[in-house]
Amino acid sequence: MTKIQTFSLNGQNYSSQNRFTIFDLLKYFDYNLSLLVIEYNNYICPKNNWKKIYINSNDKIEIVTIVGGG
Repeated sequence: MTKIQTFSLNGQNYSSQNRFTIFDLLKYFDYNLSLLVIEYNNYICPKNNWKKIYINSNDKIEIVTIVGGG
């Protein structure tokens, strides 16, 4: 039996049967990786940890993108 995990991404709930990292999630949603700040369970997640941290049930992820303007 496959376990379904539910997590929050930018305030929206998602479910998945697959195990994946923060990096995998960012690639799936096609984010520009050089312009992001990730908050993972209320803590800023350093970029060098994105490939090491696996998403689990009840995790809360907020993605902040940097936008230029004038």
